[in-house]
Amino acid sequence: MSLLDEYFIDCPYCGENISILIDTSVDYQDYYEDCSVCCSPIFFLISCNGESVDVVIKSDNE
Repeated sequence: MSLLDEYFIDCPYCGENISILIDTSVDYQDYYEDCSVCCSPIFFLISCNGESVDVVIKSDNE
């Protein structure tokens, strides 16, 4: 069973506040997703344990 929760992040390229969905049933995730505003690739490092969700985002040049 997947648990999708909505989170908001600021794009490291254009600075727009965008919505992302995170599957909190998965403990660790790392993936690229394009910004829905400027289409630049954002790298996500996500860890979930219990009630805590940590999201780290990076631009391609970091």
